[in-house]
Amino acid sequence: MSSGYAGQAPDLDTVHRVTGAVRQNIERVIAGKPDVVNAALVVLLAEGHLLIEDVPGVGKTQLSKALARSIDSTVRRIQFTPDLLPSDVTGVSIFNQDTREFEFRPGGIFANIVVGDEINRASPKTQSALLEAMEERQVTVDNATYTLEKPFMVIATQNPIEMEGTYALPEAQRDRFMARVSVGYPVESAEIAMLEGHTSHNPLDDLEPVTDAGEIRKVIEIVGRVHVSSAVHRYAVALTTATRQSNDLHLGASPRATLHLVRAAKAVAATQGRDYVLPDDIHGITSPVLAHRLLPNVEATMSGRTTSAILSGIVESVPVPDASRA
Repeated sequence: MSSGYAGQAPDLDTVHRVTGAVRQNIERVIAGKPDVVNAALVVLLAEGHLLIEDVPGVGKTQLSKALARSIDSTVRRIQFTPDLLPSDVTGVSIFNQDTREFEFRPGGIFANIVVGDEINRASPKTQSALLEAMEERQVTVDNATYTLEKPFMVIATQNPIEMEGTYALPEAQRDRFMARVSVGYPVESAEIAMLEGHTSHNPLDDLEPVTDAGEIRKVIEIVGRVHVSSAVHRYAVALTTATRQSNDLHLGASPRATLHLVRAAKAVAATQGRDYVLPDDIHGITSPVLAHRLLPNVEATMSGRTTSAILSGIVESVPVPDASRA
């Protein structure tokens, strides 16, 4: 099928080389979870942010750090706690006695990759400090605006089981994460391999960068040139519209979710060696991109229906356009 793309063809060989090297590097630390690793790479290339939600001890932070260490770029880690202040995230202006002027001291958000551990342990006020940075790639402090350097990606982790001392992310905050993934428990062979390779030393200590921020910016630009047909655009809109019209949902997907869905699909297509998006690319990422944005209504909750199950039914009810015409 022809992509129908008018203009310079994307350099997919570069995408394949860079993503392959980063994927292989991460899998030295996180074994047996190719889908999770691929999702993290897709979010990075689509200029999104990733929420990793799972029970303790399955490798959420390990995955975050492995991705960050695979790229030679600036990396900051923020441990979210109840006493963390918004200024710890964004930065603060401090008066310099020598120059008699205020100087801006950047906070933890000023990095290419920001790893936020246990984001739901911080207060809602501190969580909201991330909103402008995640959406607009900038921070405003004391009426001065500071631009964040590209690439910029927030990788946040949270534990959905432990509720004491935590603050659930509000809908506006969740909506800014392009995708949510769960690492899950490893299969038996992967867990045995972990015992054999991780007990004597931490494999993160041996991880070296396989690319840098400049090359990632180039790959992001290549992904941006991937073609999306009008039929695929209509399919993405049909999916999100169906969530808004569902009788089982109190809150459907936002227009931002539609945009994230298409951006992620472009990254999926590029990593698979195509310069055009197929409907299957959209179909395959609806759960990680949309599920965390949806809220089931009281009736659905009382009947025990999960958000994932509701979304799965919605996706199956929306006709998939013919790939040959997409």
